[in-house]
Amino acid sequence: MHKLLTFPDHLRLIDERSTAFRAAVAAAPSLDLQVPTHPGRTLFDLVQHVGLGRRKSAAIIAAGPADAPPEKSAWEDGTGAPREPEALLAWWTESVGQLTSALREAGPDRGCWTWWGDSQSPQTSGAWARRQVPEIAVHTYDVELTVGAPQPLPEEVALDGFDDCQFTLCSTDVAWPHEPAIVDYHATEGRSWRLRLSRDGARAARLGASATGEDPYTDTADASARGTASDLVLFFYGRIPPDSLKLELDGDRRIFDQLIAWDPSV
Repeated sequence: MHKLLTFPDHLRLIDERSTAFRAAVAAAPSLDLQVPTHPGRTLFDLVQHVGLGRRKSAAIIAAGPADAPPEKSAWEDGTGAPREPEALLAWWTESVGQLTSALREAGPDRGCWTWWGDSQSPQTSGAWARRQVPEIAVHTYDVELTVGAPQPLPEEVALDGFDDCQFTLCSTDVAWPHEPAIVDYHATEGRSWRLRLSRDGARAARLGASATGEDPYTDTADASARGTASDLVLFFYGRIPPDSLKLELDGDRRIFDQLIAWDPSV
């Protein structure tokens, strides 16, 4: 059975992953290191990018229900992040503080603008809290990779994060532009997901026994991927290529290429 994390869980994990991010940045010998997963971007650039993202999220959450995100002036004063290492780390801590303060003030059920309006996830502050965890965790991996010490995402983070990837980032009402397909993902920790792709869009489901003890999803998948939850998240975020030996791919692999190239917003 899937364990869905709660709002307090997500606040705790935001704090934990943000601390890990800070520690990884502090261990770097230089902020001018090139980030392998972000060609052309230095470590300083990455920290600034991720920090500004937390500040923007905080402003969106604080604004409450809206038809559009707040103006840029609500979350960025135009000065950017400081370049001196200690000041940059303090700026990062302040950025995360703005985010967690906004979330605690809002609670899990406040409605707010989101860019995933046609997904299966709600348009709430709680959904924003959940989104933060894999975002910060994957960028922590980016920093660790940059300094030569990449670590897998913690199991709790990865399992909940991949679930969020399917229900928030993958699901959409935009028509799938290829032949209908079913894609299954299996985490070696014992959880599985199914993504159905059709003219009706993309809809995610958690695989497993129903209340009667029978699996309601008996259709055969056209493609599947199996790996640790961490590797599935890193694969989804493009940190692990489809042909990685860390993943076991079965079925029509072209579907994974189609998914990678698909941008429902276009």
